[in-house]
Amino acid sequence: MEAEFATLARAIEAIHDQAQKFGLDFFPMRFELVPADVIYAFGAYGMPTRFTHWTFGKHFFKMKLQYDFNLSRIYELIINSDPCYAFLLAGNDLIQNKLVIAHVFAHSDFFKNNTHFASTSRQMVETMAVHAAKIREYEFKYGHREVEIFLDAALAIQEHIEPPAVFPARADVNEKQMEPLRPPETPYDDLWALDGKRREQPRERSRKIPPRPVKDMLGFIINHSPELEDWQRDILAMVREEMGYFWPQMETKIINEGWATYWHARIMRELDLTAAESIEFAHLHASVTQPGRMQINPYYIGSKIFEDIERRWDNPDAEERERYGRRGGEGRAKIFEVRTCENDISFLRNYLTRQLVEELDLFLYQKVGAEWVVVEKDWEKVRDGLINRLTNCGFPCILVEDGDYQRRGEIYLKHCYEELELDVHYLEKTLPYVYLLWGRPVHLETIIEGKTAVFSYDGKKNSRR
Repeated sequence: MEAEFATLARAIEAIHDQAQKFGLDFFPMRFELVPADVIYAFGAYGMPTRFTHWTFGKHFFKMKLQYDFNLSRIYELIINSDPCYAFLLAGNDLIQNKLVIAHVFAHSDFFKNNTHFASTSRQMVETMAVHAAKIREYEFKYGHREVEIFLDAALAIQEHIEPPAVFPARADVNEKQMEPLRPPETPYDDLWALDGKRREQPRERSRKIPPRPVKDMLGFIINHSPELEDWQRDILAMVREEMGYFWPQMETKIINEGWATYWHARIMRELDLTAAESIEFAHLHASVTQPGRMQINPYYIGSKIFEDIERRWDNPDAEERERYGRRGGEGRAKIFEVRTCENDISFLRNYLTRQLVEELDLFLYQKVGAEWVVVEKDWEKVRDGLINRLTNCGFPCILVEDGDYQRRGEIYLKHCYEELELDVHYLEKTLPYVYLLWGRPVHLETIIEGKTAVFSYDGKKNSRR
């Protein structure tokens, strides 16, 4: 066992040095070799330490069952932190672990340098451990069942937050108040005078809360729900903070995995592998980048786009030289620039070309009757279709329109309809959770079959008009 650890340590050192030679800039790395039960528990919870909930257990048993039947396999798990923690599966052989190690060094480089991760906490491992301890205290004080029911509601809408800002937001008007109005100049101004000083006019209160639609439903409920107790607001704030940490990972899945795949291939080719290891690596890499049948493979699509960017900036054609001023030989610098600036949506929008769509045989499909059929192969429509499904990380955008609907303290939500209807069954199952958090009737406006529909829940039953 000690000999195996020593061999693995030498492999980590060699890969570390090669990654640095390529210009990757990553956090200090901490590698742990763990059994399948542990790595699948981490995968289900999302972190090594987190509060307990039955949904995490459900995810664990689903993933572990697929692993036991050899239907899927987690080779590694990496945590966006400083230092960066990477967990290797104990059942991997040496060449598998070498590929994984090269892969996670590139992930760490992406976490450290991509602008969409700039505002995330690098100490979230410790923060989530504190959250877990606080929630255990609440379970002891208020009862496990009571806290679990509240967590059910919190997790049902956890995706409805305002994502961390890439650029600092401007100072804005307080959402409860408007700027004071300056009274007009009149002959009766002296009536406003008091002790020789002009009396300040009272601020005009906004009659609508919020004054403008709010995307951060979870934050709005924390600040404005009339029924929540302090411990419940605390739990919602913890769930919101953790979701803000995971959000950049969800909006960079394709570009992040593409970056890591691009680099693990190049790092592995520079290592001193035996013939047998080279063949096994080729087999592993092919399985990682195998195109999906029913959905896109982010490892495959992302790495292919990076390779295409490098090729086009290294060897631009005459039109690209004249139109864009590309001099050639700039491919490596360009992919590092893309790694820094883009998320999945801008990555696909800017760099998924017609040639790539045709080469990768991408298309849009849908179910017609009992069969799945291809409905679109035009490259721009395919690209836009992929982007539309990635908007808001694939979650519907729901805005808080009114927190005092009809002056009864009810909350009115509006779905930003973009040609994709909400799942009515899921909607009607979720409204009671929003009611539990808000404490008053809930209304949600959306489009169903081309017509505006408002779904409501009053604490007893769902209704639709």
